[in-house]
Amino acid sequence: MATTTRRPATEEDLLAQPADGYKRELVDGEIRLSPGGARHSRVSLRIAARLDASVSGRAYAFDSSMGFRLPGGNVRSPDASVVLADRLPGGPSSDDFASVAPDLAVEVVSPGDRRRHVLDKVGEYLDSGVRLVWVIDPRQSRATVFRSLTQAREIGPDDYLDGEDVLPGFRCRLGDLFD
Repeated sequence: MATTTRRPATEEDLLAQPADGYKRELVDGEIRLSPGGARHSRVSLRIAARLDASVSGRAYAFDSSMGFRLPGGNVRSPDASVVLADRLPGGPSSDDFASVAPDLAVEVVSPGDRRRHVLDKVGEYLDSGVRLVWVIDPRQSRATVFRSLTQAREIGPDDYLDGEDVLPGFRCRLGDLFD
């Protein structure tokens, strides 16, 4: 019986994917598709817009189309992210993936997301130097704020996402993202 082996996907394969509105990431040599749905899209847009409005030259905010090369070889695309300006000295002028991890990564839970995959992402972000991770679950109207896998706290719709020392002065009532 013949066996076939498939070569691991590369960044070039990821870049060659169709522009069809689906978010894709390169994870462990595979291209993973992550469709989100309308609610996911609205929450992602709202948090990215609020982050972008608040950074005012001290950082750059990105939406889910920004890919980050992480040290383990994966290219991850958080639903929203922030990189401090001093970590991107040339600014966001490249058409390539960023070679730095974001300072803040935001994941909005999609209807098809498995908890294990979300936690794997959070762990990979934190291991790569991301200082603050927000996982927002629109269906539950909740979010989990991670500084490490052992330092996490859950917040509800009347609580605030806070930029803490990563993005001082940023505050957004979680429930405002769902209205």
